[in-house]
Amino acid sequence: MSEEFTYRGKTVEELKEMNLEDFSELLTSDKRRKIKRGLKDNEKKILEDLEEKDTVQTHERDMIVVPKMIDKTVEVYNGQRFITVDVEPEMLGHRLGEFAKTRKEVSHSAPGLGATRSSKHVPLK
Repeated sequence: MSEEFTYRGKTVEELKEMNLEDFSELLTSDKRRKIKRGLKDNEKKILEDLEEKDTVQTHERDMIVVPKMIDKTVEVYNGQRFITVDVEPEMLGHRLGEFAKTRKEVSHSAPGLGATRSSKHVPLK
């Protein structure tokens, strides 16, 4: 009884049949503008490679996830290594960089060496 995924009222099958211009009409204005101005050569190459292969490595973090990329794997560079991203329908309209974090998670612990008495103070509340 799970509902089928829809993006702005369109099913995944309908989205896959659309061309890039029609899909861009469903996006927000900044992403629509990027597609209207034309994809970069590297971004076009990614889409071509995904038609042939299931996995592609890229540095293009600002590439918008389009319907052609659904159910494929894209390895996105985060500045140190490639992060594997399995593209799902829920990712449509987002950028690839959103799924490959560039910064570590901060975990704070006890005060370090050389901390002053006032900075060592931890409030009870």
